[in-house]
Amino acid sequence: MRQADAIVTVTTTKTIIREHEADLVVREARTVADDVVVLTLADPRGAELPAWTPGAHIDLILGDDLTRQYSLCSSPSKSDAWRVGVLRAPDSRGGSVHVHAALTPGSTVRVRGPRNHFPLVASSRYLFIAGGIGITPILPMIAEAEAAGADWRLLYGGRERASMAFVDELASYGDRVRIVPQDEMGMLDLESVIGTPQPGTLVYCCGPEGLLSAVEKFCENWPAGTLHLERFSAKPQEPAAEGNSAFELVLERSGLTLQVPPDKSVLEVIRAAGVSVLASCMEGVCGTCETEVIDGDVDHRDSVLNEEEQAANEYMMVCVSRCRSPRLTLDL
Repeated sequence: MRQADAIVTVTTTKTIIREHEADLVVREARTVADDVVVLTLADPRGAELPAWTPGAHIDLILGDDLTRQYSLCSSPSKSDAWRVGVLRAPDSRGGSVHVHAALTPGSTVRVRGPRNHFPLVASSRYLFIAGGIGITPILPMIAEAEAAGADWRLLYGGRERASMAFVDELASYGDRVRIVPQDEMGMLDLESVIGTPQPGTLVYCCGPEGLLSAVEKFCENWPAGTLHLERFSAKPQEPAAEGNSAFELVLERSGLTLQVPPDKSVLEVIRAAGVSVLASCMEGVCGTCETEVIDGDVDHRDSVLNEEEQAANEYMMVCVSRCRSPRLTLDL
């Protein structure tokens, strides 16, 4: 039987960390919009939960082969409970359906994290753009921006008002929040909002791929480092012109030299050699398998690192990214 609490040692972030993993109890399960449930999770013994910052997410370990990531949407100042919002997706692969059907008040769920690949950078001015359930990581960002006295606005779109979570909660912010249900007002008018660069403003966006791609396009002429995105699914990738190539993989601390064939991922080869690396989404979205690169020209295929971070070539997501050079050396 699993322990109630555990500390999992992983080597998947910028430093070796000891990651929190525990069984939490569902204190509350509340429907806040059509097909959206908000879970409040707490330690069954009343212990404080690890600190986190806006933009962080946690893993819900729903079964042996079923782990999903959900953004924390409560207040980082409240250490007695965490809150996540979960959309029952029509094309669910099992995660959201399981959450809606099986996690009720009193249920226990294994939770890992939190981790943050979507941090809020300090600024005097923000523009937040959310689509659908993408509002969840934005909520604590707005609260932090408000507490810091920053100038901010939110543009929040959805299919219809009944499907948009936290609308009532956002009403307290007045006209700084613009709610745009598509059936009432049409699509978000991104051109009028971000068509012209606004120096000194940071843009944070989360939502479906169509929204993210459009925001990326409109922000092409904004200053570098302005746009911050979080994806719930993998960014579309251009197929490699010549397909995958084989390369040599060196695990520096393990003293191993391995071969990565065209039909195997770096993660698969590492695990086959008996080296433990934590991973979750297997799509380069969650950032769980982030690993430090010592040497090698990485072919970044993830949706976590921004262009500057990919160009720096210091870290990679070993579940999807590969190597263009003959040899890749990792800090494992």
